[in-house]
Amino acid sequence: MKTLSRCFISDIQPQSQVRQVFRVLDKQHRANRQGNMYLLLQLSDKTGVISGIRWNSDQRLYDSFQKGDFLNVSGAAQLHNGIMQIIVNDFDWIDASQINLDDFEVNNPEQIDKTWSELQTMMGSLEDPDLAAIAEMVFSTPSIADRLKIAPAGIKTHHAYPGGLAHHIHDLLLLSDFVASQYPSLHRDILLLGVLLHDIGKIEELQYGDELGYSDAGQLLGHLVQGIEILSHLVQAVESKTQRTLNPEYVLRLKHIIASHHGTLEHGSPKVPMTLEAIVFSHLDDMDAKLNAATEMIRGDRNTDSPWTAFQPTLGRKVFKPSMQD
Repeated sequence: MKTLSRCFISDIQPQSQVRQVFRVLDKQHRANRQGNMYLLLQLSDKTGVISGIRWNSDQRLYDSFQKGDFLNVSGAAQLHNGIMQIIVNDFDWIDASQINLDDFEVNNPEQIDKTWSELQTMMGSLEDPDLAAIAEMVFSTPSIADRLKIAPAGIKTHHAYPGGLAHHIHDLLLLSDFVASQYPSLHRDILLLGVLLHDIGKIEELQYGDELGYSDAGQLLGHLVQGIEILSHLVQAVESKTQRTLNPEYVLRLKHIIASHHGTLEHGSPKVPMTLEAIVFSHLDDMDAKLNAATEMIRGDRNTDSPWTAFQPTLGRKVFKPSMQD
């Protein structure tokens, strides 16, 4: 197949013919109601993700490529329940050396570096020496910092792109710093360090790079448990370096923020927020995640003849598109 000029996922229109190179984020073999096998693909470029369906598949076709590979896809776009998808007629495997990788990078390295630098500056404002030492250990431990810098915050729901987790943390730090200035009863340093650490377990929960998914440990433990484990290792490293014991109450309150930040038992937290900082943070985290998800819904919605997006099961609602300012 001959590759045509680049048409990004965000530009694909209903009923249009598609012939373009995409990166494979995921592939699944499924059976339809008649028992016939088909191939369900999650295809991506720098503007988003789109599902591709290849009917009448077999094991040979499924094994002909891997997650993270590039495929030159030929097919037709259609709307299904308000969501764009591609009915794939054919595809060819493409060597990565033949494509422009810039077409598949969601966040440029300069933006990631800028966000990371601002994170370090904001965390440098912590006044408590114990909490400041933990923050410094995060940034000075390559096995943590290198992954935290480029990790996504999720697979599909919000900030699901390289550097998305650092972006999420950055925005939450700005919000939390403002709220702390309005409520003197909050411990600012605990709240801000809790922001930095709340999703740190995702560097081990998620797999990212050529493919996006969950690690085995992520499936079995989840990022709340993994985050508390990472914090414990950080505390041990600081205590070994400084030869002193950190404030145990502060460490406990940080662990509680990690454990409770989903807000409710139904949303996966083993404990509901029970400190002032945990209560505040769970609401700010939920707000930032939901606003990011709703914004992406509006930007990606293809129902041009309606002011409403399609129903989004994760948010449990439609969203009124004119509510977002251009």
